[in-house]
Amino acid sequence: MANEPVQIPQAARLKLCRAAVQVIADQASVDMLHIKGDAVDGSLRDTVDPGSDVDVLVRPSHVARLHAHLLQHGWRVYSSFFFGSPFGHAQTYLHEQWGYLDLHRLFPGIERDPVEAFDVLWSERRPIDIATVAGAVPSVAAQRVILLLNSARNSRQAVVERLWTSSPAVDRAATMALVHRLQADVGFAAATGDLDRHRSARSYPLWRVITRGGTRAEEWRARIRAAPTTRDRMLLILRAPAVNIEHLEHQLGRPPRPTDVARAFVARPALAVREWLGRKRARR
Repeated sequence: MANEPVQIPQAARLKLCRAAVQVIADQASVDMLHIKGDAVDGSLRDTVDPGSDVDVLVRPSHVARLHAHLLQHGWRVYSSFFFGSPFGHAQTYLHEQWGYLDLHRLFPGIERDPVEAFDVLWSERRPIDIATVAGAVPSVAAQRVILLLNSARNSRQAVVERLWTSSPAVDRAATMALVHRLQADVGFAAATGDLDRHRSARSYPLWRVITRGGTRAEEWRARIRAAPTTRDRMLLILRAPAVNIEHLEHQLGRPPRPTDVARAFVARPALAVREWLGRKRARR
């Protein structure tokens, strides 16, 4: 009888994936913080579900170095910074054995300069043991802020209730002090239901679309307004008409042909009109 392949439990696979990525980061002399999933402090978790991927936050100046080392060790880019999300915050990699890795160069909702924000988180990091490999995680207070900011993008009110609204253990003054240091006030307000206090903020329209819905056109306008520099805004304006090649490839299950891209490009105006009509009907 032929030997059947051994199925590694999800929790074990993710733990080993984290350890493997940490070893690569160490070899590349990369500063890296493990975030979310099974890296979260036990006091902030309410489930044993390990999640489906591994998330890390990397010092921005070290991202290119880690990227090169990941490619050398069998990882491939699944979705890039440019097409992954409205924030351009993470690049997703896929490994045949280890699965998915989200490499963050910043965290959505933290509006302080990414280099300075990483310095704040790195200065208060805590050690973590990952399958006997030494790594680092943000402080417990920073983990709480990160989880709450993440909940705003994923409509996870249960997380907000547990970690903020009804949590007897949270030090609200210390948490808000960290939110201010990271300039994460708007994203934090989006998570905790206080977004409208920040109507004048540059990032308000983007968080409004993310938390309350909107058309792709509204999202792109919001993204352009939220961009921190004129250069960033111009790049977004140039990218707005482009087809998301990575998303199209995932839909097709193969690299798109020029005709596939052309069809997707032509279909975009019709989709925009349908979305606009749908929003208009919903407001009646």
